[in-house]
Amino acid sequence: MVNKISRFGLALLLSLSAVTVFAENADITENEMVLIPAGAFLMGSNDIDTTTRGKEYGLIKPLYLDEHPQREVRLDTFYIDRYEVPNERYKEFVILNNKTVPQTWSDNGYLLVRQILDIANDEVLHRLADELFKLDMNTQTASRETLLDAIEKKQRGQDNLPVTGIAWADANDYCQWLNKRLPTEREWEKAARGTEGNEYPWGNEWHKEYANSGAGNRWDSGVAPINHYHKGQSPFGVFNMSGNVMEWTADWYQQYPGNDYQSKEYGEIFKVVRGGGWGGMGHYAINHFNRTSYRFYLRPESTFPDLGFRCAKNSLAK
Repeated sequence: MVNKISRFGLALLLSLSAVTVFAENADITENEMVLIPAGAFLMGSNDIDTTTRGKEYGLIKPLYLDEHPQREVRLDTFYIDRYEVPNERYKEFVILNNKTVPQTWSDNGYLLVRQILDIANDEVLHRLADELFKLDMNTQTASRETLLDAIEKKQRGQDNLPVTGIAWADANDYCQWLNKRLPTEREWEKAARGTEGNEYPWGNEWHKEYANSGAGNRWDSGVAPINHYHKGQSPFGVFNMSGNVMEWTADWYQQYPGNDYQSKEYGEIFKVVRGGGWGGMGHYAINHFNRTSYRFYLRPESTFPDLGFRCAKNSLAK
């Protein structure tokens, strides 16, 4: 009977966290944005797969072909977020607009704030400390206040992680709420690779230590803090455009001008996502998926623990 009660108590807390968010210290400023100057850049690639990697890894599309041809593209001045949208700022959007809570927050306990945990009995609190928050301490001998303090500290550590598990429409709504928008595919690629056609944001040589790629093994939640990988910045100073989380763009997955590769996936079916994620599957360790010209696509309603976004906006001068 005790076990049934404790299970019910845990379920109740998790359900409360899914609908209740406390707006403590919600003085959140607008994301810092980077000015991307007007002008030309090299978009796409002319690479050809001379290996059997695509077949070996069971990829859903051939390597490189939807990136053809590499061409010069000119864009007007625009702004893009320096960082991926973090949990803390997305939480304000959820609070003020009564938006759906990302499933990832329910899974990692981000919304189990102290006010909610205060109603938990000791047994439930100890189970949460062990099973959900995985505190690095002897939770069975720790006092209630010690556990609450440790959980609160761990939750604050999630504030600066990119929000994930966000469908395209919610990402789009968030950007519009801030008088911004999702970046176009062209804007995203220019901000990522600069004007010299970099293979990766930092240059043309792969450095696995410059990005959170592979399986996110270094980080408790898979994702890294939005401002961690300083050496992985793009030429414009934009962070995490290779690895960490895949990012939504505004565009449908379409054929590039001058490209003769045909795909049944083209059309207004899938939205383009860019940047590669920390993954969770071995093939994400391949640097191919973290190239600045790599294109992936998902249905707009898709949500994944390595899928997030950042926003853009037009130049104020326009």
